[in-house]
Amino acid sequence: MRLSFKPSLSWLLVFVPVAALLEWLAPERHTLVFGAACVAVIPLAGWLGKATEHLAEHTGEGVGGLLNATFGNAAEMIIAIMALRHGLTEVVKASITGSIIGNILLVLGVSFLAGGIRHKRQTYNTQGARTQATLLTLAAVALVSEAAFHHLGGAEALPREVPLTLVIAGLLITAYALGLVFSLHTHKHLFAGHGREAAELEDAATGHAWSLRKSFGVLLASTAFIAWMSEILVGSVEGAAADLGMSELFVGVVVVAIVGNAAEHSTAILMAWKNRNDLALSIAVGSSIQIALFVAPALVFLSYWIAPRPLDLIFTPAEVLAVVLAVWVTEQISGDGESNWLEGAMLLAVYAILGAVFYLLPAGVAAAH
Repeated sequence: MRLSFKPSLSWLLVFVPVAALLEWLAPERHTLVFGAACVAVIPLAGWLGKATEHLAEHTGEGVGGLLNATFGNAAEMIIAIMALRHGLTEVVKASITGSIIGNILLVLGVSFLAGGIRHKRQTYNTQGARTQATLLTLAAVALVSEAAFHHLGGAEALPREVPLTLVIAGLLITAYALGLVFSLHTHKHLFAGHGREAAELEDAATGHAWSLRKSFGVLLASTAFIAWMSEILVGSVEGAAADLGMSELFVGVVVVAIVGNAAEHSTAILMAWKNRNDLALSIAVGSSIQIALFVAPALVFLSYWIAPRPLDLIFTPAEVLAVVLAVWVTEQISGDGESNWLEGAMLLAVYAILGAVFYLLPAGVAAAH
């Protein structure tokens, strides 16, 4: 049995013109506009992920995971940039939190669950997994440190928060660059992967490989449409959150993050189903690493040019706690080099618990720094 990219997702592309029409004809219907834009992003992100998968077909697991994480995060990056332009810094920070915990709990959880259903026991390189877990721990340390500085420093610390944010952002990007050198050059053997040959034979038997031109064409087209839908989505998020009785924190952490992670969902699950757990792990965990160590600090620097006010890295206590718990649970589960369907179910249970907390958290508490 072979799991593949489901053509049925293409039917959701009808929501692209629907979202555009609703934005034009009924901009006051925030919930409908937001819902249509969210649904429209899902198939677009799926095609983006599919194009990236074909680009990565002839690379190692490390490069393939990096490519998929990078272009898979394109949707989230675009949404965040649009939100920054509108001054929605809290939504941006919430989407960063949601992306981090969504990738390592939801995406990895579904991947382990799907792969474990088909294969009783799956393995991956333990040292590579631990390296990725260490990089995630660095991200958690950065979030805890700045939040602690903000909450414990008092009024005297306020003028120093901006330089601290810039220093931490620079250090995170440096750590991400060093991680790339480690995984793609000096220690690339740790990310070479298991089960690659069998998966390639399975792909070759289907005869559906895309040409390089087609892959890049689909990649560019899907990215352009995602940018368009993201502009509509961000413009309606505040009104939709108010209409639905949700806090902006929940919308950013759960809704926007799930929509933006659609590409990783499809590809990581497919790789786990093919017993390429090193690549599935590299996509899910690598995407969280990229969000925490590159996208978030890059948005900090970018905000000085495009946002009404600069973005900081001071997250709410609920967000910091969620990231720390997600990183800790993932490190515990992925440290033994083996996975099964039960571990996937446990990751999903943790994600559901955190989602319930963010949903039921009072709006005043959710927005408090």
